[in-house]
Amino acid sequence: MKQFISFVKKEFHHIFRDKRTMIILLAMPVVQIIIFGFALTNEVKNSKIAVWDQSKDAATASLISKLEASRYFEVEQLITGPGEVEKIFQQGKVKLAMVLPPNFNEDLSHFNKAQIQLIADASDPNVANTLTTYASAIIQDYQSRLTNDKKLPYTIETRVRMLYNPELKGAYNFVPGVMAMVLLLVCTMMTAITIVRERETGTMEIMLVSPAKPFKIIIAKAVPYFLLSAVNIASILLLSVFVLEVPVKGSLVLLVGESLLFTLVSLALGLLISTKVATQQTALFISLVGLLLPTVMLSGFMFPIENMPLPLRTVSHLVPARWFYNIVRSVMIKGTGIEAVWKDTLILAGMLFVFAGLAIKNFKIRLA
Repeated sequence: MKQFISFVKKEFHHIFRDKRTMIILLAMPVVQIIIFGFALTNEVKNSKIAVWDQSKDAATASLISKLEASRYFEVEQLITGPGEVEKIFQQGKVKLAMVLPPNFNEDLSHFNKAQIQLIADASDPNVANTLTTYASAIIQDYQSRLTNDKKLPYTIETRVRMLYNPELKGAYNFVPGVMAMVLLLVCTMMTAITIVRERETGTMEIMLVSPAKPFKIIIAKAVPYFLLSAVNIASILLLSVFVLEVPVKGSLVLLVGESLLFTLVSLALGLLISTKVATQQTALFISLVGLLLPTVMLSGFMFPIENMPLPLRTVSHLVPARWFYNIVRSVMIKGTGIEAVWKDTLILAGMLFVFAGLAIKNFKIRLA
């Protein structure tokens, strides 16, 4: 029995001494519970909507108040013309707009019926379906209460219009997310692993004693993955257009340029990881657990970011794929230009300089 207990103590000693094992055993379950409990839900919370109230009477004011009172919606903006509807969707400020026609209250009073139009951003078809369903339910509840209060059979007809993706094809949401994941995995993981492998096998030292400068050696290691990523970008876009029938509505040059920028960000991140780890296993672990999971969970690809609690929304700002996903969806699906994605582009450019700067600094320190 004493021998058995000594073996148990020995195993505990190994576990407590290995930080990676401790993280996997203790930290990962906590992180997974938080993410799966809060982020991984199709329920809509506090979704920002726009309202075009052409009637501006007591009935429309009551309906708007009812929407704001629900936990599903926040009225982000009151718009005043048809041109603002498309613009506000392209800017990504809202995902749903409600259009209330003129004489809404008079139509209800005199004809016992009225119409409301719901316009949804269907570039994410799942969210669009959920939002229109919730909004329609609130409108129906308002209609039922109106009927019960006045003892008359009021009818409010809700017409739904899906922008950018009228057929609600899942590929419209799938393609931008897959582009982010493929580029991140190929560039970050492979770059990190290949440089660490050179260091493990001792060939890195051999290259460093050559006449070439260390900086050029590191760049040379990254170039093949940059070119392979360019091939991946071309293949994804070709398959999207000709197989999945997802058109590129915006500028192809802008889309490719933004994709290459994200590729450089991923390469710089891979180089940064390679300067911080000692083994290929560690590089692989960080790339898969530390990058792939946040890309899937916190980029907005799988689950709406606005559904998440504030801490997770804050962390999502640090995920490069979030900004790239927004850019691809805006340019490719919505047909917007640089005026709609310049902020996201600047954030990616800032990440590129930070990651590259830290990687170069750490690499010089390791050489010293």
